[in-house]
Amino acid sequence: MSLDFEKPIIELEEKLNQMKDIAAKNGKSLDDEAVLLEDKINELKKEIFSNLTRWQKVQLSRHPKRPYFLDYVYKITNEFIELHGDRVAKDDKAMVGGIADIDGKSVVLIGQQKGRTTKDRQFRNFGMSNPDGYRKALRLMRIAEKFKMPVVTLIDTPGAYPGLEAEERGQAEAIAKNIQEMATLKVPVICIVIGEGASGGALGIGVGDKVYMMEYTWYSVISPESCSSILWRSWDYKEQAAEALKLTSSDLKKMKIIDGVIKEPLGGAHNDIDLAAKRLKKVILDDIKSLETIKPDKRIDERINKFSQMGVIND
Repeated sequence: MSLDFEKPIIELEEKLNQMKDIAAKNGKSLDDEAVLLEDKINELKKEIFSNLTRWQKVQLSRHPKRPYFLDYVYKITNEFIELHGDRVAKDDKAMVGGIADIDGKSVVLIGQQKGRTTKDRQFRNFGMSNPDGYRKALRLMRIAEKFKMPVVTLIDTPGAYPGLEAEERGQAEAIAKNIQEMATLKVPVICIVIGEGASGGALGIGVGDKVYMMEYTWYSVISPESCSSILWRSWDYKEQAAEALKLTSSDLKKMKIIDGVIKEPLGGAHNDIDLAAKRLKKVILDDIKSLETIKPDKRIDERINKFSQMGVIND
């Protein structure tokens, strides 16, 4: 499955693969025409991906082949032990977390997990957590604080689960509690949007000393489709809504909502998961090293001040 703006690239790549197959069968190396085609594909990729609209970046963040939380976990860790349950109700499968070893450094990794197959998507509730998931995340953060381990959260959710049962069990309170507790955690906290960062669903694990977004992700109080349906009573204006929301990584960096943008491989993270994971891992390790040199009280003050300064006040 591909996105509309990817189709010209895919057509050329299929032609190049055919040429490679023919060359391999004949025991020959690629001829000049194939080399030129390879260069043309790279140039086309650069042209297309340097001129994406905000809506196209939203589409890319939802690409069916895009790496999810566990894909990154298995790439960047030497060992990962998943911990289950919120000790109140149940184990939320949309929110995954545990203790990890990243190049000899023990950290607590938490993030939303989406599914690839229909069955897996239902099992993971499409990456939409219930209150149990946020309480599980908070339990893991407290474990991290107790054993002096940094917390790393990888955010990828279309929003907290909006069902009646979630509201009945305290969805808003669970998210608010997490925001409050994360603001004063004594250990370093690094938050990275790896896909979709929607509303309170993202904020529930999104308060940190450092907040990053991968290049082709979005982070907003509402999705373009929902915004369109509220303002125009139709999803047909989702592209205009995306432009108005200014929800891309470059937008949020300009507004100083996030601390930085993690550049993705040409064409998106799904085109080279190893390289995307390598860049993600470097940011995590570099920040842990620098944040651990700051005293906890000072780090908490700086974290709170950073979020307090966001927004504009008109007298």
